[in-house]
Amino acid sequence: MTITRRRTFTLAAVFAFGLGIGAQAQEALKVGSYPANPPWENKTEAGTFEGFEVDIVNEIAKRMGTTAEIAGLDFKALFVATASNRVDMVISSLTITNERLESQSFTQPYVEGALGIGVKEGSDITSTADLEGKIVGSIATSFPESWLKEREAELGYAEYKSYDTTSNMLSDLANGRIDAAVNDVVGLRYAFAQMTGLAVAEEITTGEKFAIMMPKGSDKLEAVNQIISDMKTDGTMAAIYEKWLGVAPAAGSFTVTPMPVPTSAD
Repeated sequence: MTITRRRTFTLAAVFAFGLGIGAQAQEALKVGSYPANPPWENKTEAGTFEGFEVDIVNEIAKRMGTTAEIAGLDFKALFVATASNRVDMVISSLTITNERLESQSFTQPYVEGALGIGVKEGSDITSTADLEGKIVGSIATSFPESWLKEREAELGYAEYKSYDTTSNMLSDLANGRIDAAVNDVVGLRYAFAQMTGLAVAEEITTGEKFAIMMPKGSDKLEAVNQIISDMKTDGTMAAIYEKWLGVAPAAGSFTVTPMPVPTSAD
């Protein structure tokens, strides 16, 4: 009887241990996302997320044998969420910068971004040279905000307004409370296609690299980066790009070229 009990206990322990491993392997990826950033990511009326980067993280999760559990966060809160390890990764057309790399990790980039100057139709602003003496706005803690602040003396704008949401910024632009909104050009064009009276005055090439941000030194970083390389190689990334941006990615672009985990923004 003693032997039987011991064998029963041992088998039960092994079985329970096996279940533990299976449960851990299937644990959903916790993903933070700014919920109003189409076509990159957007929370629908049904409460689900859709968009270019949403498709990417869902595919990553699928290839890891699990699912992505996406939560909507304010843009500034995304950085707190990764720094505190509350999420496994965040998406929101995030630019790799050397400053961010000091406290965060990034996967390889999959899109080269550009900025756009959003204005009201009929505005006398047609380029960055026309921002002198104007009121400009962008999203708090974003790359466009940093870009504007670094060039304050050069651009000579009269006032800068910082926003927590894109919708509030574009509302102020439409109502004349700011003269120009500087943001990701793809996002601006997507929004303006569904709004009236607003247009992109100029597209500014900046060399931005959009990627997934993860906690510093994440144990999932290398695996996720390899999956992104595989998605680029097998055509999945290109298909997602064309689905959401309406054109095929350029040959040799970040979208189709596998890269290592970045150690700098260069």
